[in-house]
Formats: sequence, structure tokens, C-alpha cells
Amino acid sequence: MSEGYRTPPNQIDMQRAERKIRSAGTLGFVLFGIAVGVAYLLLPVFIAFPVELGERLAFAVRAGAVVLFCVLVGVGLVSTTRRFSPEDIGGSAAGPPSERLAIYVAFLQNTLEQAVLAVGFYVAYASLVAGAWLSLIPVSVAFFIVGRVLFLRGYRQGVEGRALGMVLTMTPAIVGYPVVFILILTNAIST
Repeated sequence: MSEGYRTPPNQIDMQRAERKIRSAGTLGFVLFGIAVGVAYLLLPVFIAFPVELGERLAFAVRAGAVVLFCVLVGVGLVSTTRRFSPEDIGGSAAGPPSERLAIYVAFLQNTLEQAVLAVGFYVAYASLVAGAWLSLIPVSVAFFIVGRVLFLRGYRQGVEGRALGMVLTMTPAIVGYPVVFILILTNAIST
């Protein structure tokens, strides 16, 4: 198995890495666009999306709980690995993590960062839209989960292995926050 994440900086083919990131980005945005369109049309057949503000916010918070479960998984990976590793049992203040633990620590840190962005987006978005427009939230949650799995599985392969997972995780927030800001401005102008 390739250990691309350990490649010294002067040996990384930056052009190849950039191509991989761009192709993963393009694929992620296309998949997200398709998924949102399909979800907007089909999910209301199966899910009664809330209309009232309190129910919409509750819907967003429940979706956020799924994302925060991914953080819990990351915490579990770190703590379990630390518990059974003589190099790591002393905790983070005792020294740098072992090679095995380092990937889980990086995964946890990145997942926590992405979760904060995702949950903030869900709540802000749900405060501004109702009905079928809320289908964006379950699609975003699904992309978050799939993205985190791919990110962790590909981590050892370096940037090329992590790229698609990172893009799938981030795309909803990258698309969603500008939508939220536009909706805020639109609402402010119309009132």
C-alpha cells in the first residue's frame, strides 16, 4: 500500500496532486448537483418536510446529530488506539502520536472542523427555507458521511487518496453558505 501521506514535500508531484484535487472537486460538485436535484424532486414523496420554523430547526439539529456522530467515531478511534498503544497511552502531552494514531488524530481534527461548518450550515439554512428545499440537508448529511469514510480510507495514499473524501464532505458547505448569504440578503431587501 502506498504511504503517500509520508512523502517528503520535495518529492510530491504538485501538478499531479493539483490535477487530482481538481478532478475530485469537479466530480464532487457534479454529484452534489445531481443529488440535490433528485432529492428535491423525490424526497418529498417519502418525507414530509417541515414548514414551521421550530420544526425546521429541529430537523436541522437532528441532521447535525448524525454529523456529530462522525466526530464521536473519530474520538473513539483515537481513544481506542491510544488505549492499546504503549507509545500513545500517555496522551497527547506526552509526545507526538505514533504513526498509527497520527492518521486517526488527523481524521478527528478534520472531521471536527468539517462538522462545525456542516451543522452551522444546516441550522442557518433551515431557518431560511421550508418544505422540499430542506431536501438539501439530508443530501448534505449523506455526502458528509460518505466523504468521511473515503477521507479516512484514502488517508495513507496522501492528498490523492484524501481528495474525493474531502471534496464530498465540504461541497455542501461550500455551496450552502453562499446560498444562505443570498437568502439572508434577499430576505433583508424584501422586508
